[in-house]
Amino acid sequence: MKLILLYLAAVNLAGMLAVFWDKRRARREEWRIRERTLFLLAAFGGTPGVYGAMRLCRHKTRHKRFMWGLPLLFFTQVAVLGYGAYYWYTHFGFPVR
Repeated sequence: MKLILLYLAAVNLAGMLAVFWDKRRARREEWRIRERTLFLLAAFGGTPGVYGAMRLCRHKTRHKRFMWGLPLLFFTQVAVLGYGAYYWYTHFGFPVR
């Protein structure tokens, strides 16, 4: 369980830093981070970090793909994890350790 929490903390921190870095590079009109990279960080568990950083530094908030896509991705991830926990509990009868 500690390893999972450490992983989630790391991927959320990486997602936040990527958004902040992309915002900085956008202001300087430099080479940018691909949107695909930001979505991949979110897909691997960093959705709260990416979305929070977007809102905090007001970056990509006009892109419907991000403003609708990230919350949809987050709720999908929560639903899949919830179903997985339910399936595990009903078939094996004990909590995941």
